[in-house]
Amino acid sequence: MKLLFLITGFDYAGAENQVLLLCRELRARGCEVRLVTMIPPVAYLEELGKLGVDVVSLGMKKGVPDPRAIVRLASIIRRTRPDVVHSHLVHANILARVTRLFVRIPYLVCTAHNVNEGGWRRELLYRMTDPLGDLLTNVSREAVRGYTERRIAPARKIRLMENGIDLSRFGGDERGRLQLRAELGMRGEEEGQPAVDGPSPFIWLAAGRFVPEKDYPAMLHAFADARRSFPNSMLWIAGIGPERPHIERQAAELGLSNSIRFLGIRTDMPALLHAADGFVLSSKWEGLPIVLLEACAGRLPIVATAVGGNAEVVLDGVNGYLVPPEDPVVLARAMERVMALPQEERGTMGQRGWEHAAANYEMSRVAGKWIELYEQASGRKLPASRALPKEAHEG
Repeated sequence: MKLLFLITGFDYAGAENQVLLLCRELRARGCEVRLVTMIPPVAYLEELGKLGVDVVSLGMKKGVPDPRAIVRLASIIRRTRPDVVHSHLVHANILARVTRLFVRIPYLVCTAHNVNEGGWRRELLYRMTDPLGDLLTNVSREAVRGYTERRIAPARKIRLMENGIDLSRFGGDERGRLQLRAELGMRGEEEGQPAVDGPSPFIWLAAGRFVPEKDYPAMLHAFADARRSFPNSMLWIAGIGPERPHIERQAAELGLSNSIRFLGIRTDMPALLHAADGFVLSSKWEGLPIVLLEACAGRLPIVATAVGGNAEVVLDGVNGYLVPPEDPVVLARAMERVMALPQEERGTMGQRGWEHAAANYEMSRVAGKWIELYEQASGRKLPASRALPKEAHEG
């Protein structure tokens, strides 16, 4: 089977992570996989190379429409003749559909990764181009419901396909946990002063791009509030994005400079999760966040806003607590509630999250659903999985 993935870009983000994991599963079954990006890729290139995935960029510039991309994509499809084209994210989905006017695509599946992909104009484009796609998928039940209710796609052409996670990557030993906590418990290398006093601070971990929908201002206000009751606590934030300078200034204004560590891009999420004590997410809207699945895999109690598919991952009172979006006060109370739990109860909560992820989101299960779809679409049967090079698996 030949499969072509099309995606807007390739950065360290949730949709890209899913494509990478799918590439691994498909290559393990001998599938020929190509990845086409609209703008030049910047992440996971070494891992994709080890997997034997051919990566091509259409050479577009971010935010600049370029009709030549249609010609380039059509040429790639005409030359490689994939059995299935699978696009991800709104720009790639629209491009793939329009390109189908100029080249034969046996089967086109488009995947949205959020309950909100950018407003009514993009939703209008989805409706207008719907006849050019065979199937639209989304990553959470809430997102599928919303897309159906807003008539972005008819119910017969939209399907739930959850995100998945490789649970085998998560774990760690106590020595590594303590070492990383010591390293990141510092205010900064240039100052060399402990961020907080006390032998064992409670460490919250957050991860995601610094963009408006993640609502980091609400998280900072909630953390500042919660620290009044739990002064021996810290917040680590992993990620980059255009709003990071603003959030760093806000942290200073709230007097949090000594208790927040901005980590930038990290490729060691399993280690970070193992070193942390709880995970917090303050988003205004979501699809099905990979970071919540990772927090489950890392056996952490979670506090998250009840938006998108968050409630499908965080079972309120079971493996964490759900709160309304854009409400720092309620978010702070939930964070305090977690910090007040005995360590054993937090461990039980984290274990329940791992079990929930294992039962519903383990990557081999999710990939199996995709492979079944690809087989039905192409009329080809993929062989059983074979072993990959160790390096590619660990990527």
